[in-house]
Amino acid sequence: MKIFRVISTAAVLLVSFAYSTPVAHTKRFGKGGDVIRGVNLGGLFVLEPWITPSLFEQWNGSNRKVVDEWTFCSELGAYECTRQLKQHWSTWVTETDIKTLASLGLNHVRIPIGHWAFAPDPNEPYVQGQIPYLERIIRWIGKHGLNAVIDLHGVPGSQNGFDNSGKFGAIGWQTSQLNIDRSIQAVEGIARVAANYPNIVDAVEVLNEPANWGLSVDQVIEFYKRAYTSFRKIAPSAIMVVHDAFLSPSDWHKFNVPGWDNVILDTHNYHIFVKDRLVLSREQHLQATCEDARNVRSFNTQLWTVTGEWSLASTDCAKWLNGMEKGARWDGSLPWEMNGPVYQGATCSGQNSISAWDQDTRTFFRQFAETQMDAYEAGSGWFFWNFKTEVADDWNYIKLAQNKLIPVPPTNRIYSRYSLDSDRWNIKLNSTWCHE
Repeated sequence: MKIFRVISTAAVLLVSFAYSTPVAHTKRFGKGGDVIRGVNLGGLFVLEPWITPSLFEQWNGSNRKVVDEWTFCSELGAYECTRQLKQHWSTWVTETDIKTLASLGLNHVRIPIGHWAFAPDPNEPYVQGQIPYLERIIRWIGKHGLNAVIDLHGVPGSQNGFDNSGKFGAIGWQTSQLNIDRSIQAVEGIARVAANYPNIVDAVEVLNEPANWGLSVDQVIEFYKRAYTSFRKIAPSAIMVVHDAFLSPSDWHKFNVPGWDNVILDTHNYHIFVKDRLVLSREQHLQATCEDARNVRSFNTQLWTVTGEWSLASTDCAKWLNGMEKGARWDGSLPWEMNGPVYQGATCSGQNSISAWDQDTRTFFRQFAETQMDAYEAGSGWFFWNFKTEVADDWNYIKLAQNKLIPVPPTNRIYSRYSLDSDRWNIKLNSTWCHE
C-alpha cells in the first residue's frame, strides 16, 4: 500500500473492452457484475511491518536494522527466512478468510507479490517458494465464487523506495536495464499463473506504485508498453492493469496508449499521507470524496479506472505505518512540515482500536466507508487495503465489516449518495456532503 498522493487509481476487470469506448459495455469482468468490490491480501508475499508487526518484534531496540523483507531475510539467512516465511504464507491467508470475504459480498481479491518469486537473483537475500501458496489461494478464491487480480508489488531496485516494494530506501529501479528485464520476467511469470486460471484470475497489475518523483514517467510508460506485449503473448484474454505513478488526474491521459485493449488504470486514495487531507475535519473528509468521484468518473470514459487501495484511516497512527520505529504526523512524533501535531493535544491513543471508538467515531467511520464506496463506484470500483491487520483496525476490512462499520454487503448503505438501481453510467451524487 502507499502513499504520497491524495488520489490514485487501481485495478479493474473486464471481460473485454475497447479502450476508447468503455461505456458501451454493460458487463465488464469476472463473476461479480459491473463494479469491482474487493480487498487486498497485503502483508502476505511482500512483508510490511505495520501489517504484521509480530514478525518484526523478534528484533528490538532503536538501532533495529530489519525494516522490510530484504533486511528480514538478510538478517535471518536463507534457511531461517524460508522457514519463517513458509509458516507465514500458510497461515496469514486461510480458506476461512477467503470464505469470509465472499460472505461479506465482495467479488474480487487483489494479491500483491514481489518480483523475487518469479525472477530470483542469488545476489538478493529474498527467498522463494511463494508460487504453490499463491496458486492454493487462487483456487480458494475460485471455489468461493470470487475473482483475483495478481499485482507485481515490488521490482528490482525498488520503484518507490517504500518498504512495501520489498526494499526500503533509494529508488533504483530505472538505474539498470537488468532491473527492467527482470521485471518483465516477473510479469511473464505472473501471466503464466493467470493463464493457468483463466476463469479466476481476470487481471494482472504489471507494476504497483512507481514513484514519479524518483523515476522517468516516460520510461515507466515504455515499460508498460513492453509489459503489454509480453503479457498478451502469454495471457491474451486477461486484463492488464497499470498504476498512475501518483500523477495528478490531469496527467492520466498519458496512460491511454493507442492500440491497447483490455487495460485498466489503477489509482490509490489515502487521506493521511499529505497535509491537505490529514488536517481535515471529519466532515471535510466526507466532502473531499466528492472530488475523488469526479476524477474517476471523468477518466473512466477513457480507461476503466479503479481505486485499487483505500482505507478508513483518518490518522497515520498505526504502529510503524510510516516505517519501522517511526512515529506519526498526527501527534507530531514524526518530523514533518507542520513541526508538531495536527492540532494541539492530538494523540494517537485509541485511534486504531475499534474498542476505543465512541458512537460518534463509529458513525463517522460508517459514513466514511460509504462515501468512499460511492465515490470510487463513480469509476469502475475499488479494492480496500487491507483484508485484515494484526493491530490497526481502521485498515482491517473483515473486522470493520463484522462491527458494522462497513456495509454488508457493500450495497447495504445507510448514507449512500445515489441509488444503486439508477443508471450505472450517469451517477449523480446527492447527499449531505455532495450535490451535483
